[in-house]
Amino acid sequence: MRVTNAPASRKRRKRMLKLAKGFRLRRSSHYRYASDAVDHGMQYSYRDRKTKKRTFRYLWQIRINAAARAAGLTYSRFMEGLKAAGCSLDRKVLADLAATDASAFLKLVEVAQAALKSKPGATIKAVATINAVAA
Repeated sequence: MRVTNAPASRKRRKRMLKLAKGFRLRRSSHYRYASDAVDHGMQYSYRDRKTKKRTFRYLWQIRINAAARAAGLTYSRFMEGLKAAGCSLDRKVLADLAATDASAFLKLVEVAQAALKSKPGATIKAVATINAVAA
């Protein structure tokens, strides 16, 4: 007797067509084309989950840099000061504060500046910066 495994095959095909819902033309109704389209889409979604994290971090850095420069500090010096102060806020929260709550962000800038001044070797860096600007 010939065994076709029909229930499992049908279930597999129905699952693939369900994933292809919303696709256009044959890609949503024919298993052969839907399978290719869904596989391709899954590859894109896997790749772009990684890309999304990278893109958002870049956006947060831009927002923090813009707000820090408006307060008279560069992004790298601001982050260095926060690290020296022991502030554990991440870039996502800092970018949100920069965009929505300017007074809180200015307080963080003050904290970072104070930590940079009290950091060992701060006077050496300040002198080097002044010499570079004067030259």
